Amino acid sequence: MTGVLPIGLEDATKTVQAVLAGGKEYVGVMKLHGEVDFSRVVKAFKEFTGEIYQRPPLRSSVKRRIRTRVVYYSSVLEMEGRNVLFKVGCQSGTYIRKLIHDIGEVLGVGAHMAELRRTRAGPYTEDSNLIRLQDLADAQAYYQEKKDETWLRRVVLPVETAVELLPKVYVKDSTVEAVCYGAHVAVPGISKLDSGIKPGSLTAVMTLKGELVALAKAEMSTEQILEAERGIALKTERVVMPKGRYPKAW
Repeated sequence: MTGVLPIGLEDATKTVQAVLAGGKEYVGVMKLHGEVDFSRVVKAFKEFTGEIYQRPPLRSSVKRRIRTRVVYYSSVLEMEGRNVLFKVGCQSGTYIRKLIHDIGEVLGVGAHMAELRRTRAGPYTEDSNLIRLQDLADAQAYYQEKKDETWLRRVVLPVETAVELLPKVYVKDSTVEAVCYGAHVAVPGISKLDSGIKPGSLTAVMTLKGELVALAKAEMSTEQILEAERGIALKTERVVMPKGRYPKAW
């Protein structure tokens, strides 16, 4: 498999769950084991859109038990003979080769995955963010020689890009350091927030300057936070910002 593979550096590794929450997109080639009409293939892909049941394949890193995953969209881009070019957008943890195997079973001829390319992982896309290791090596060499970070900043992105797809809560400066020490986010410490926050949803805690402080699970919805005067709005799960950047207010 080729394509997009986000890599976190230092404390940015704590944001991996935020990237996974954004889902993934793949483009691949399915090899049919028999002749099938184009219209039947298109219909089969549509049947595997939405919530599906899936048992991980033998070669997998998780326990082989039936679980549900969501396929947000799937389409057949092109078909030539028994080769089918397809695109799938899905929840993280969806096994594409198993999806292709199951589609082949529904078609009655069998199928396997011939090629696969990940074109999106969370907020990172092939068109906007994909670099080669050679690009990174060149940028580092340029920085060491010229002491110019311009190229390095193009290949090493700010940690805030990892939470681009998450709803956000912006806390007051007096609250930041407490969260850095693991405190939960109380309603009085919130300055502003995004709409669409629901209890249980993964949420990014940000400073008023737009810096990522932590990842947290929402205890209240946007509407409840706006109406409440006190109480815990979010429970801090992963602190990303180092301690000491903001003054203590307790």
